[in-house]
Amino acid sequence: MELQRLKDKVIVISGGTKGVGRAFAEAAGREGAKVVIGGRDEKAALVIIDTIKAVGSEGIFVKTDLTSVDDCRNLFDEAYRVYGKVDGFFNYAGITPVSPLDTCDEKTFDAVMDINFRAAFFCCQQAIKYMRLNGGGSIVLTGSAHAWSGEKDRAAYACSKGVLRTLMEHIAHNYATEHIRCNYLTLGWTPTEGEVELRRSQGESEEELRARAGAYLPMGRMCERDDYIEGIIYMLSDASSMMTGSTFRITAGEYIS
Repeated sequence: MELQRLKDKVIVISGGTKGVGRAFAEAAGREGAKVVIGGRDEKAALVIIDTIKAVGSEGIFVKTDLTSVDDCRNLFDEAYRVYGKVDGFFNYAGITPVSPLDTCDEKTFDAVMDINFRAAFFCCQQAIKYMRLNGGGSIVLTGSAHAWSGEKDRAAYACSKGVLRTLMEHIAHNYATEHIRCNYLTLGWTPTEGEVELRRSQGESEEELRARAGAYLPMGRMCERDDYIEGIIYMLSDASSMMTGSTFRITAGEYIS
């Protein structure tokens, strides 16, 4: 039987019903984890949980509005109530609206910061609360190449991902003595549901997007959801027990600096 690298670990995922979050939720189930999905799309979550159960693991859905600090805290409270511990947290939830510095309005800025940073901050707070009861754990914050200045039309998004990198370094430095680790996963250009929808709203089809990105990226194609899975499993597994404070890049060679 194939080794299950996350066997019996309780892994909480914010934004686990779409994109890379969904792909990892299903992979974590195959790796033996008990998966706790936080998000708003209950219908999608229940399909994922059925997939997880079909491979012999467990999972629950906790309806979570990430703009609510109480909901962020409740996500971890429920994970602990049901499974008695929290071993890992994969912070995937995020939004990427058009937000140039010279035209970004307050509503857009607040929405980006509320979902991309504030929610992650309070989720990490609650994750640490429960991880220290179990002797430690691993947090993976989803970053972006935009954190290194970013494209002109993603100013608010770039700032939100930059401050997440600071949060990662803060947690890694200050909680290592409690064996609580934190690393920053730099995602590349990926045709997630949100990215494809945004480009379509700008008049670009998915096929055109893939062709344009492929011509720009050094490795010749966009990153797909499954390209990240092995890296996330590694960072949340015991194999990376001495890894903290690291920026882990999977970007098809893209670096914005």
